[in-house]
Amino acid sequence: MTPAQLKSSAATDPKPPAGLSPEAKALWFTKKGDWEAAHGIAQDIETPSGSWLHALLHLIEGDLGNARYWFVEAGRPVKKASQIDELWDEIAGEVLK
Repeated sequence: MTPAQLKSSAATDPKPPAGLSPEAKALWFTKKGDWEAAHGIAQDIETPSGSWLHALLHLIEGDLGNARYWFVEAGRPVKKASQIDELWDEIAGEVLK
């Protein structure tokens, strides 16, 4: 699955496609606008990818201090709120490889 296909699914499908990794499922819920579901999944991913997703979610939430913490935990550069869509694409490109 490509990032574009994941994004399209979130825009049209009532539930995520079967077989997605937890990271991809969190991204799907993020695009769907279900922050709580995405955050619940990201909290359970104890890897740098999970931290990166967590950073994205707190950036979306507007909690910049918490987002900054998770960017550092992920070993990734801190992004701004204006970069949310670009960041989603970047994370999707990595987790869907």
